[in-house]
Amino acid sequence: MKKASSTANIVDDLSSIFGAAASPSGEFQEVEGETEERRRARLERHQRTQERAAKALAEKNQRDLQVQREQAERHRIAETLDVEIKRWAAGKEGNLRALLSTLQYVLWPECGWQPVSLTDLITAAAVKKAYRKATLCIHPDKVQQKGANLQQKYISEKVFDLLKETWNKFNPEELF
Repeated sequence: MKKASSTANIVDDLSSIFGAAASPSGEFQEVEGETEERRRARLERHQRTQERAAKALAEKNQRDLQVQREQAERHRIAETLDVEIKRWAAGKEGNLRALLSTLQYVLWPECGWQPVSLTDLITAAAVKKAYRKATLCIHPDKVQQKGANLQQKYISEKVFDLLKETWNKFNPEELF
Protein backbone atom coordinates (compact mmCIF):
# COMPACT_ATOMS: atom_id res chain seq x y z
CA MET A 1 0.00 0.00 0.00
CA LYS A 2 2.88 2.31 0.78
CA LYS A 3 4.25 1.71 -2.71
CA ALA A 4 1.04 2.93 -4.43
CA SER A 5 1.07 6.26 -2.60
CA SER A 6 4.76 6.80 -3.35
CA THR A 7 4.05 6.10 -7.04
CA ALA A 8 1.28 8.69 -6.99
CA ASN A 9 3.67 11.19 -5.39
CA ILE A 10 6.25 10.54 -8.10
CA VAL A 11 3.62 11.13 -10.81
CA ASP A 12 2.55 14.36 -9.08
CA ASP A 13 6.18 15.48 -8.80
CA LEU A 14 6.84 14.71 -12.47
CA SER A 15 3.69 16.46 -13.64
CA SER A 16 4.60 19.56 -11.67
CA ILE A 17 8.13 19.50 -13.10
CA PHE A 18 6.85 19.27 -16.67
CA GLY A 19 4.19 21.94 -16.26
CA ALA A 20 1.04 19.87 -15.94
CA ALA A 21 0.17 21.32 -12.56
CA ALA A 22 -3.40 22.29 -13.35
CA SER A 23 -5.90 20.54 -11.17
CA PRO A 24 -8.63 18.44 -12.76
CA SER A 25 -11.12 21.16 -11.77
CA GLY A 26 -9.34 23.62 -14.07
CA GLU A 27 -8.02 25.90 -11.31
CA PHE A 28 -4.47 27.19 -11.41
CA GLN A 29 -2.23 25.71 -8.71
CA GLU A 30 0.84 27.23 -7.19
CA VAL A 31 4.09 25.23 -7.27
CA GLU A 32 6.61 25.59 -4.45
CA GLY A 33 10.07 26.79 -5.39
CA GLU A 34 8.96 28.12 -8.77
CA THR A 35 10.40 31.41 -10.03
CA GLU A 36 8.03 34.33 -10.50
CA GLU A 37 8.73 34.39 -14.26
CA ARG A 38 7.92 30.68 -14.62
CA ARG A 39 4.79 31.07 -12.49
CA ARG A 40 3.58 33.99 -14.62
CA ALA A 41 4.24 32.05 -17.86
CA ARG A 42 2.32 29.04 -16.54
CA LEU A 43 -0.52 31.26 -15.37
CA GLU A 44 -0.75 32.97 -18.78
CA ARG A 45 -0.74 29.62 -20.57
CA HIS A 46 -3.40 28.32 -18.19
CA GLN A 47 -5.56 31.40 -18.82
CA ARG A 48 -5.17 31.08 -22.62
CA THR A 49 -6.14 27.43 -22.42
CA GLN A 50 -9.18 28.25 -20.30
CA GLU A 51 -10.22 31.02 -22.72
CA ARG A 52 -9.88 28.70 -25.74
CA ALA A 53 -11.90 26.02 -23.99
CA ALA A 54 -14.61 28.52 -23.04
CA LYS A 55 -14.69 29.89 -26.59
CA ALA A 56 -14.90 26.40 -28.10
CA LEU A 57 -17.72 25.48 -25.72
CA ALA A 58 -19.63 28.66 -26.56
CA GLU A 59 -19.23 27.96 -30.30
CA LYS A 60 -20.41 24.37 -29.84
CA ASN A 61 -23.45 25.52 -27.86
CA GLN A 62 -24.23 28.09 -30.57
CA ARG A 63 -24.01 25.42 -33.29
CA ASP A 64 -26.23 23.07 -31.28
CA LEU A 65 -28.79 25.82 -30.80
CA GLN A 66 -28.73 26.60 -34.53
CA VAL A 67 -29.23 22.91 -35.38
CA GLN A 68 -32.20 22.74 -33.00
CA ARG A 69 -33.74 25.83 -34.60
CA GLU A 70 -33.25 24.41 -38.09
CA GLN A 71 -34.79 21.09 -37.09
CA ALA A 72 -37.82 22.83 -35.59
CA GLU A 73 -38.18 24.98 -38.71
CA ARG A 74 -37.72 21.93 -40.94
CA HIS A 75 -40.43 20.07 -39.02
CA ARG A 76 -42.80 23.01 -39.38
CA ILE A 77 -42.05 23.27 -43.10
CA ALA A 78 -42.45 19.51 -43.55
CA GLU A 79 -45.98 19.60 -42.21
CA THR A 80 -47.10 22.10 -44.85
CA LEU A 81 -45.01 20.94 -47.81
CA ASP A 82 -45.65 17.21 -47.46
CA VAL A 83 -49.28 17.79 -48.37
CA GLU A 84 -48.31 19.82 -51.44
CA ILE A 85 -45.75 17.26 -52.64
CA LYS A 86 -48.14 14.34 -52.07
CA ARG A 87 -50.85 16.18 -53.98
CA TRP A 88 -48.43 16.72 -56.88
CA ALA A 89 -47.34 13.06 -56.91
CA ALA A 90 -50.83 11.62 -56.42
CA GLY A 91 -51.87 9.46 -59.36
CA LYS A 92 -48.39 9.63 -60.89
CA GLU A 93 -46.72 6.94 -58.79
CA GLY A 94 -44.39 5.02 -61.05
CA ASN A 95 -45.06 7.33 -64.01
CA LEU A 96 -41.80 9.19 -64.58
CA ARG A 97 -43.12 10.97 -67.67
CA ALA A 98 -46.03 12.47 -65.73
CA LEU A 99 -43.79 13.52 -62.84
CA LEU A 100 -41.29 15.21 -65.14
CA SER A 101 -43.96 16.98 -67.18
CA THR A 102 -45.54 18.50 -64.05
CA LEU A 103 -42.38 19.22 -62.08
CA GLN A 104 -42.78 22.99 -62.48
CA TYR A 105 -45.90 22.91 -60.27
CA VAL A 106 -44.00 21.79 -57.18
CA LEU A 107 -40.66 23.59 -57.67
CA TRP A 108 -39.87 27.21 -56.83
CA PRO A 109 -39.44 29.66 -59.74
CA GLU A 110 -35.70 30.36 -59.18
CA CYS A 111 -34.62 26.71 -59.40
CA GLY A 112 -34.00 26.92 -63.12
CA TRP A 113 -36.31 24.11 -64.22
CA GLN A 114 -37.69 24.53 -67.73
CA PRO A 115 -41.07 22.81 -68.10
CA VAL A 116 -41.18 19.80 -70.41
CA SER A 117 -44.41 18.77 -72.11
CA LEU A 118 -45.62 15.21 -71.98
CA THR A 119 -45.42 14.98 -75.77
CA ASP A 120 -41.67 15.66 -75.58
CA LEU A 121 -41.23 12.64 -73.33
CA ILE A 122 -42.34 9.91 -75.72
CA THR A 123 -39.00 8.16 -76.23
CA ALA A 124 -36.97 6.62 -73.45
CA ALA A 125 -33.99 8.75 -74.51
CA ALA A 126 -36.03 11.95 -74.08
CA VAL A 127 -37.17 10.79 -70.64
CA LYS A 128 -33.58 10.05 -69.67
CA LYS A 129 -32.47 13.50 -70.85
CA ALA A 130 -35.28 15.25 -68.95
CA TYR A 131 -34.55 13.18 -65.84
CA ARG A 132 -30.87 14.15 -65.95
CA LYS A 133 -31.78 17.83 -66.32
CA ALA A 134 -34.21 17.55 -63.42
CA THR A 135 -31.61 15.95 -61.17
CA LEU A 136 -29.19 18.75 -61.99
CA CYS A 137 -31.80 21.32 -60.94
CA ILE A 138 -33.08 19.65 -57.80
CA HIS A 139 -30.22 17.55 -56.45
CA PRO A 140 -30.06 18.44 -52.73
CA ASP A 141 -26.30 19.08 -52.87
CA LYS A 142 -26.69 21.45 -55.84
CA VAL A 143 -29.56 23.27 -54.16
CA GLN A 144 -27.44 23.63 -51.01
CA GLN A 145 -24.56 25.11 -53.05
CA LYS A 146 -26.90 27.69 -54.55
CA GLY A 147 -27.77 28.93 -51.06
CA ALA A 148 -31.37 27.77 -50.93
CA ASN A 149 -33.57 28.27 -47.89
CA LEU A 150 -34.91 25.41 -45.77
CA GLN A 151 -38.17 25.22 -47.70
CA GLN A 152 -36.36 24.84 -51.03
CA LYS A 153 -33.97 22.27 -49.56
CA TYR A 154 -36.89 20.24 -48.24
CA ILE A 155 -38.74 20.34 -51.57
CA SER A 156 -35.60 19.34 -53.46
CA GLU A 157 -34.93 16.39 -51.15
CA LYS A 158 -38.47 15.02 -51.37
CA VAL A 159 -38.88 15.56 -55.11
CA PHE A 160 -35.41 14.17 -55.82
CA ASP A 161 -36.20 11.03 -53.82
CA LEU A 162 -39.52 10.58 -55.64
CA LEU A 163 -37.91 11.01 -59.06
CA LYS A 164 -35.01 8.71 -58.20
CA GLU A 165 -37.36 6.00 -56.97
CA THR A 166 -39.52 6.31 -60.09
CA TRP A 167 -36.41 6.36 -62.31
CA ASN A 168 -35.23 3.08 -60.78
CA LYS A 169 -38.57 1.51 -61.72
CA PHE A 170 -38.60 3.09 -65.18
CA ASN A 171 -34.98 2.37 -66.02
CA PRO A 172 -35.04 -1.44 -66.31
CA GLU A 173 -38.47 -1.52 -67.94
CA GLU A 174 -38.00 0.85 -70.84
CA LEU A 175 -34.32 1.51 -71.43
CA PHE A 176 -33.34 -2.01 -72.39
